[in-house]
Amino acid sequence: MKALEGVKVLDMTHVQSGPTCTQLLAWLGADVIKVERPGAGDATRGQLRDKPGVDSLYFTMLNHNKRGITLDTKKDKGKEIFTKLIEECDVMVENFAPGVIDRWGFPWETIQKINPRMIYASVKGFGPGPYEDCKVYENVAQCTGGAASTTGEIDRVPLVTGAQIGDSGTGLHLALGIVAALYQRNMTGRGQRVTCAMQDGVLNLCRVKLRDQQRLETAGPLTEYPQYPNGKFGKAVPRAGNASGGGQPGWIIKCKGWETDPDSYVYVIAQAAAFPELAKAIGHEDWLTDPKWSTPAARLDKLDKMFAEIEKWTMTKTKFEVMNILNAVDVPVGPILSMKEIAEEPSLRATGTVVEVDHPTRGKYLSVGMPIKMSDCSVEVTRSPLLGEHTDEILRELGFGDNEITAAREEQAI
Repeated sequence: MKALEGVKVLDMTHVQSGPTCTQLLAWLGADVIKVERPGAGDATRGQLRDKPGVDSLYFTMLNHNKRGITLDTKKDKGKEIFTKLIEECDVMVENFAPGVIDRWGFPWETIQKINPRMIYASVKGFGPGPYEDCKVYENVAQCTGGAASTTGEIDRVPLVTGAQIGDSGTGLHLALGIVAALYQRNMTGRGQRVTCAMQDGVLNLCRVKLRDQQRLETAGPLTEYPQYPNGKFGKAVPRAGNASGGGQPGWIIKCKGWETDPDSYVYVIAQAAAFPELAKAIGHEDWLTDPKWSTPAARLDKLDKMFAEIEKWTMTKTKFEVMNILNAVDVPVGPILSMKEIAEEPSLRATGTVVEVDHPTRGKYLSVGMPIKMSDCSVEVTRSPLLGEHTDEILRELGFGDNEITAAREEQAI
């Protein structure tokens, strides 16, 4: 049995944040019905195509394990079908611009009347406040949620991260909210509204920077930041390059082959407890008896020199050799893995973190698999639906006869 077996989800989402959420629910066993516009579908079907005339990787990698139906809710028959879907489903998820579902004639109050057990979940850009009606995209969320202001090189421009913490991160948060609401419904019998704002989701992932803002205001300069003790701190948490956010000195340094390989780097953390073994490994056992190096406090004003010395050693070895040597003596370290290396890593294939999926028009492609591993709920990643692929099947399940389906098609409601 799947964890969410028996749960039916009405998926009114598009692009990335919403589809991330509903795909997680589908992987956990929910019957997710993706609703799309007749003849057009989710905009990502055609965005960033690498093969002409087939669904893009953007779409396929966000809509696995779902069934697909086309529906125009502006048509009378479309409204009838949509109403029936609300009656039959447990969860509805949407990430439209503010007010779109309401303008269709289905505000939350109406949905509650149709199905009092419905859990209506939404991704929004902002919560209540001056920006609640504004549209938000990935990088806007990163900027307004605090990520960009604290990311980047010291005294340089803010940077967004390649991780989709705004879209996919918010989708992950919303999925948790939905599962919690389903659990609560088991006790109350009632549905509820679940909303996750992208600004809120990004900020939740930046909590250590909010921690540092308060430390800066109450205790002064942040000693674990590269700006200390020789740089300057302003009123807000600064950008810190590749410094570790956990209070332990860390940095990305070059490895053998860096001149031609842009990913030939490794992240090393000079954790106090492991420093003796790190010093020995790089040939600087003298640091352990030198009062200028032997304590964390003594090293604070020369971290740049320390990592330069470590880099002299790492540049003589590949990143994987560095990983093997330092891990053996409990020094926290990690190689910078390229997307190519990740895609080809056998262990990630074996655990289902990276999966190969076969699509009827695209052929085989790689995708991410379920990141959550459960001992009693295995996940088989299946392909995304073709546009409207399951329309007739789903309508028959809702009780519509062949004549009604034909009439809906003639009205262009499906």
